[in-house]
Amino acid sequence: MGNVDWQQYPGKQFYDELIDANGAPREAAAPLCDMLESFTPRELNERKLAAEVAIRTMGITFTVYSEGSTIDRAWPFDIVPRIIPASEWRGIEAGLKQRVDALNLFIDDLYHDQKVIKDGILPGEILAQSVNFRPQCRGIDPPHGIWAHICGSDLVRDGDGTVYVLEDNLRVPSGVSYMLENRNVTKRVLPELFQTGRILPVDDYPAQLYDTLASLSPRPGDEPQIVVLTPGIYNSAYYEHAYLAQQMGVELVQGSDLIVDDEDVVYMHTVDGLKRVDVIYRRIDDLFLDPEAFRPDSMLGTPGLLRAWRAGKVALANAPGAGVADDKVVYAFVPKLIRYYLDQEATLPNVPSYLCMFDDDRRYVLEHLDELVVKPANESGGYGMLIGPRASAEERAAFAERIQADPRNYMAQPTLALSTAPTLFDGAPEPRHVDLRPFILSGPETHVTMGGLTRVALVKDSLVVNSSQGGGSKDTWIVDTEED
Repeated sequence: MGNVDWQQYPGKQFYDELIDANGAPREAAAPLCDMLESFTPRELNERKLAAEVAIRTMGITFTVYSEGSTIDRAWPFDIVPRIIPASEWRGIEAGLKQRVDALNLFIDDLYHDQKVIKDGILPGEILAQSVNFRPQCRGIDPPHGIWAHICGSDLVRDGDGTVYVLEDNLRVPSGVSYMLENRNVTKRVLPELFQTGRILPVDDYPAQLYDTLASLSPRPGDEPQIVVLTPGIYNSAYYEHAYLAQQMGVELVQGSDLIVDDEDVVYMHTVDGLKRVDVIYRRIDDLFLDPEAFRPDSMLGTPGLLRAWRAGKVALANAPGAGVADDKVVYAFVPKLIRYYLDQEATLPNVPSYLCMFDDDRRYVLEHLDELVVKPANESGGYGMLIGPRASAEERAAFAERIQADPRNYMAQPTLALSTAPTLFDGAPEPRHVDLRPFILSGPETHVTMGGLTRVALVKDSLVVNSSQGGGSKDTWIVDTEED
């Protein structure tokens, strides 16, 4: 007997992804749990050390901004995978496709006829006060009518096992490189379990991303020139920008590497002279993308990019302006948007939400701040939010003032009992809260990653999973339990 006794695992307080309420492994997780149970503490630590060595050797890092400096750190990784049965995943996958289809129709509508507002589905003041609506994008028709080609939707599981969508990221969602690298590391550490063929692969993502981007080219028939546009080495996601460019076999460029000529054609500087660019996978926020159209002081973008995109001479993914749907207040309307645009009911539920812009909701939120999670509409990375049950009376009072000063900018949700997954500490598994970010590619076809990036709160009892705030990650296995 090794050091892991699942009957003693203290994970019964929440829904656990691997172990059921009786302390027994769930069906899809049984082979993994049996293997972990057979390891001695020394063997378990050897596997963990092997993962840490692999991460350092492969140079998998992320950047933490703290006290005015930027620190590159090794990617925090736990070797115990999170497991979802393929039969359950198929329903989640269909729900994500439905959601992104509706969101793309919604964005396209906002930059054209705005029927959703005329028909009273979305209150006009939400759009009027949106910080991510770009008037410069009105009337533009991107290829296939798609604005958000790459979406990362965050999913959580509640105490009763229900999977909810927590938010949608449609501007420049990050994390997919870590999903891919987590799999590479896990194959080195637990190779035995991959021999069954029941763990479904994730490594087709770079090829699918390339095909999605290539489909946007304004010069069909030719092999398109695709580039990944990065803000540069000091960006927290630079590792990912370089990784995806390398995996797709395309150039990684910065704004100064590109130029737009008088005919609105984009070129990149190369050692052989100028070379035309067809598709730009941009990892720069809208406002810094083109100093001619947005912030004139931006040193990160390229003057004229919006002009070239409007003229149909270059494709931009994600399209500028897609972030109008990446708003935690708009999020609350997504089930209505699915009904409105697709004439369907949402198959993946939202977390119940209160919008502080509405008097009744605001009154409820202010009276129940000690029970709710309150989020600003357009922050990301877990910043600027209040976790009411964990906050002091002073913090809640200060937040109440912020809500009253700018109600449109805040929404609140009940504190969910996020599911947990076994995570190794001192050679023994302990439950830690997790979420999941699958990535959805929208082009002529829609693809959902087989699983996604599972983020884990490494601090005991913490609900904050963001790597920028002390979270880590796990490999995510979609396991086919129906094979013979």
